[in-house]
Amino acid sequence: LLGYNTRRAALTIISRFMERTAAYDLRPVDFSVLSLIGHNPGITSRQLCSALGILPPNLVGIINSFERRSLVVRRPHPNDGRAQGLHMTPTGDALMLQAEATASALEQDVATKLSNAEQKNLMKLLQKIYL
Repeated sequence: LLGYNTRRAALTIISRFMERTAAYDLRPVDFSVLSLIGHNPGITSRQLCSALGILPPNLVGIINSFERRSLVVRRPHPNDGRAQGLHMTPTGDALMLQAEATASALEQDVATKLSNAEQKNLMKLLQKIYL
């Protein structure tokens, strides 16, 4: 079954991700949120929820924990007076630089049995399912 095999692959990658990123105290969802903030300075909570399929109450706790760790700051959004943009702090940038390097190395390790063409094809096929 497609679902079974997809889940097995995801579990393998996630367990290795958690082992390798334990030093950063980041769960996969934390990594995703921080990565989006880092690559999209000023992104709003609403945009994050939409991009990642996270419920707003769940994201509030995540963002609050990032603020306590001095990884992220909220600033007034330049175009929407009701919204706040999320920005990385220097501490958050440094953490994500290391965490993203770790994640990239992990991806290379788990994909060693696939050629570059197979990796690209797999990504395209998976995206057809969720995009």
